[in-house]
Amino acid sequence: MSDSDDETRRTARLVAAWRAADRTLTRSPREATLGESLARLAQGPYDHDMDAPADLYGDGIVEELERRVAQLLGTQDAAFFPSGTMAQQVALRCWAGRTGNPVVALHPMSHPEMWEGEALSVVSGLRVVHPTTEARQPTAQEVEEVREPFGTLMLELPLREAGFLLPTWEELRALVEAGREREAVIHFDGARLWESTVHFGRPLPEIAGLADSVYVSFYKSLGGLSGAALAGPSDFVEETRVWRHRYGGQIFRQFPQALAALAGLEGELPRLPAYVAQARMVARALREALGKAGVPWVRVHPEEPHTHQFQVWLPHDPDRLTEAGLRQAEETGTVFFRRWSAGGPPGLAVTELEVTEPGLSWTESEVHEAVSAFVARI
Repeated sequence: MSDSDDETRRTARLVAAWRAADRTLTRSPREATLGESLARLAQGPYDHDMDAPADLYGDGIVEELERRVAQLLGTQDAAFFPSGTMAQQVALRCWAGRTGNPVVALHPMSHPEMWEGEALSVVSGLRVVHPTTEARQPTAQEVEEVREPFGTLMLELPLREAGFLLPTWEELRALVEAGREREAVIHFDGARLWESTVHFGRPLPEIAGLADSVYVSFYKSLGGLSGAALAGPSDFVEETRVWRHRYGGQIFRQFPQALAALAGLEGELPRLPAYVAQARMVARALREALGKAGVPWVRVHPEEPHTHQFQVWLPHDPDRLTEAGLRQAEETGTVFFRRWSAGGPPGLAVTELEVTEPGLSWTESEVHEAVSAFVARI
């Protein structure tokens, strides 16, 4: 049997255990069947006239979603895109055309660098520079010291691969000012910007107002099917709609994605601050539990999560840790850790924890109990 067959079998076993569990911190998109997904889409909640005509090429419900996003972010306009990758490719391409500079300053751990197949250069003819290679947000001084001119400064908020890290509000303002001193426009990769309000202590319009354009996701954090939006000045957003069509993003019908996004804005967005607060409790209790269990080296990163997602590092083989979590789920009906992967120096494994609605009921003692049961199975 091949390695791919083994992985397929283990994935099926994992999903079955996750679906059957009665205690979990969150639910994975892999768990829902097609029928369950359709039923959820039909349920809403929706503040929309369901007797209105369905959309055609982005009108109707899609236009309503765009208006709602612009209102939430405090921007003049917003455009729906079928994917965040397309949205950011278009945004950065449009800014390069407007500034006359094809260079984008961004972090090497940002999404375009790690997960888009070098599309910035291959598809859009752009180049990148890195203010820092450290696994953290860049500093204003590092932006000031970039050795060549750049037309756009892109900031991923939060920086997912580094542990869902956000700068402080003062650091963010300094970063933006440093970019503007370099005569660059500012673009926020805000796939998970929705939950940043707790850390920054500022409302969404004030955060988005620092940038010239903002990308937000509808399935990350909001639980939508797929899709994203670009928000910013009206003339810029209108230009991105032209490029959206050129990139193949002018889809005939998109009402399922738009409805799911609206449901996320209505149902999940108001809950995100509670998720962040609960994630901080879980992280604190997790550190305590691992310390009591005598695990020789542990890191919960960041120690106080900036959002409702964070990293956990342990000194074990990732397959061994994934198997321990799987057996815990099958034997106790509790899912705490899911998949682990290799990361950093040899001998270390990393996973991400996310707290959503199913995790709100957990207490510190229940976290301690779950972690103890996990460690016993390593």
